[in-house]
Amino acid sequence: MRILVTGGTGFIGSETVVELIKNGYEAVIVDNLSNSKEAVVDRIETITGVKPVFYQADCCDYAAFEEVFKKEKIDAVIHFAGLKAVGESVHKPVEYYSNNLISTCNLLKLMKKYGVHNIVFSSSATVYGVPKHVPLYETDPVESATNPYGETKVMIERILEDACKADKELNAALLRYFNPIGAHPSGLLGEDPNGIPNNLMPYITQVAIGKLDHLRVYGDTYPTPDGTGIRDYIHVVDLAKGHVATIKKLLSNPGLVVYNLGTGKGTSVLEMVKAFEEATGVHIPYTIEGIRAGDVAENYANCDKAYKELGWKAELTVLDACRDAYNFQKKNPNGI
Repeated sequence: MRILVTGGTGFIGSETVVELIKNGYEAVIVDNLSNSKEAVVDRIETITGVKPVFYQADCCDYAAFEEVFKKEKIDAVIHFAGLKAVGESVHKPVEYYSNNLISTCNLLKLMKKYGVHNIVFSSSATVYGVPKHVPLYETDPVESATNPYGETKVMIERILEDACKADKELNAALLRYFNPIGAHPSGLLGEDPNGIPNNLMPYITQVAIGKLDHLRVYGDTYPTPDGTGIRDYIHVVDLAKGHVATIKKLLSNPGLVVYNLGTGKGTSVLEMVKAFEEATGVHIPYTIEGIRAGDVAENYANCDKAYKELGWKAELTVLDACRDAYNFQKKNPNGI
C-alpha cells in the first residue's frame, strides 16, 4: 500500500513515515517545509534503509497538490499538514483558519477525484474545549475549542463527518492526540521548531543544552495539585505506531471512527521538569509567567477504545521521552 503523508517531514509525520516503512508500507511525503527541513527525508532513509518519495508542495496550492495525485497511486492518506501552535493561533486566527481548512478541503476534493477512500486525520484533544471532567472519552461532546487552532480541528472533524455521510465509500479516522513528546531513539528525528519553542519539551531541552537561559512556566494558579497545567504526554514513537494501527482499521471499511491517543495519565509542567531532571541529571531553571490565552488547566485521555479496537496502547514512559528528547537535542543543538 502507498500512503500519502501530508506534513510528513514534521515532528509526528516523520516518525509516522518511519513506522509505516517498518511495517511494509510505501510512503509519499508532501510538505511545504514551513516548519520542517528536507534533510528529514535523508534521515528517514538512514533509519529505515528506504528513502520515501518527497514533494515540496503546499496543500493550499490545489494545482501543485494535484500533481502528486497524478504521479502517485495513493491508497490512503494520513493528514498532518497544518499550522499548530495554540498561542500563535490566538494572535493569527485568520492564517490558521485559511491554511488548515483550505488544505483539508483541497485534499478531500483530490481524494474524491482520484478514488482514494481512506484518510487518517491528525486531530487534537483541544476539540474537547474546557474539560468538564477527566479523563476525556471519545463520546464527550465536541462543541467549541478554547483557541483558533483547536477550532480548526473541530471544523475539520465536522467536514470529515459530513463527507463520510455523503460518500459511503469514504473511511475517516479522527485521531485526537494529547501532547506528543520525545524523539526517535537514534537521535536523528525529533521536534525541531523554528524560533523559541511553543511546546514544553523542546523548550526544556533547549534550556538543558544552554541554548535558552530558563524555562517559562505559564501559570501556577490552576486548580491542580501544584498549580501548573496538567497534560497527557505521549511518546511520539507510540503515537506513530497508533497511526499504523489505524490504517489497518480503515481497510475494514468502518466509515467514521474516533480514537483518543494518549497514555491515560496526566503530568503537570513541574512534574515534567522533575522527570526530565531525573532522566538526564540536568537541572532546569524556570520562572513563573502569566497564564497563556487559550490554555486549560487539565487534559488527559481515556484510551480504552483504541486498545479494544486497534490493539494499540502507549508503552513508553515520560522518562523514556525525556531521555530521547534530550538525546536528539544534544545531537542537533541547532536543529536538523
